[in-house]
Amino acid sequence: MACAQPGRAGSPIAPKSTEQRRISSVELLGRQGEILIDHQQQVYRLRITSLGKLILTK
Repeated sequence: MACAQPGRAGSPIAPKSTEQRRISSVELLGRQGEILIDHQQQVYRLRITSLGKLILTK
């Protein structure tokens, strides 16, 4: 899955908003409790630890 780079030619730029987006970790991570995130040609893993905390690793 390709991700757009803000500020680069041809890339969509998110509109400015005074309200921040908020999403629950359950909705974001799903039943598996983790997701992979593509960011600037790097892949990161966001997951819930056994203690219920969030950890982001490369």
